[in-house]
Amino acid sequence: MLEFIIVPFTNVLLFIYNLLGENFGLAIIVFTLLVRLATYPLTAQQNKSMRGQQELQKSKKWQDIQKKYKGDREKLAAEQMKLYQELGINPLGSCLPTLIQFPIIIALYWSITRALATTPIELLNFARGLNLSNVADLIPLNSTFLWMDLGQPERLFIPGIPFGIPVLAILVMVTSYLQTKMMSPATGGNDQSAAMSRSMAIYMPLLMGYISYIYSAGLALYFVTGNIVSMVQYALVGRLDPKSDTASK
Repeated sequence: MLEFIIVPFTNVLLFIYNLLGENFGLAIIVFTLLVRLATYPLTAQQNKSMRGQQELQKSKKWQDIQKKYKGDREKLAAEQMKLYQELGINPLGSCLPTLIQFPIIIALYWSITRALATTPIELLNFARGLNLSNVADLIPLNSTFLWMDLGQPERLFIPGIPFGIPVLAILVMVTSYLQTKMMSPATGGNDQSAAMSRSMAIYMPLLMGYISYIYSAGLALYFVTGNIVSMVQYALVGRLDPKSDTASK
């Protein structure tokens, strides 16, 4: 299952881990930066698609079409697709980088699980396919990063509080929400794009937070780092627009 991705990911993680003084948390952060750098062309296309959709929503032609076919959703959708084609906008362009992230997330989960193996059988399976000459000196890997065991779900235990606080899961939900709001194009109140944007803004952060809550802290660290990097990328290309929400109201 996804071995053609998992094995290279594991080798890259281990190589970075070795370079950074056997710090697996920093290795995951650097790995995330490399993934975002490699997928930047897709991110740039995503930005272009979103800007095109924002310009579309502000155009008088689209506003006239919305008024004309207000009670006919099928006709409105058809006219919207025609307008997309005229302006060279790919409506799926803003979704592609998100879809590509899913196999990366799955492969990273298994890479982290294998890298943080503890039993002899797990260590043997982990060693297979590794290309580093000093792999025997590196395993078992150091899974401690800050207060976390990166191979286990993250919880911060504070004296006097009888339960662990899932700090990373909370950070994942907050950063995922902010990222989704930045990614969502300003849309009209009742069209399909607006409905999809509202749903994404609610369900995606909850899904990412739940995954971070039940799976290894290493995966949650990848989510938080990736979300922050994405927001910085959007800010650098002018996506951080405080008027974007008010413009759609």
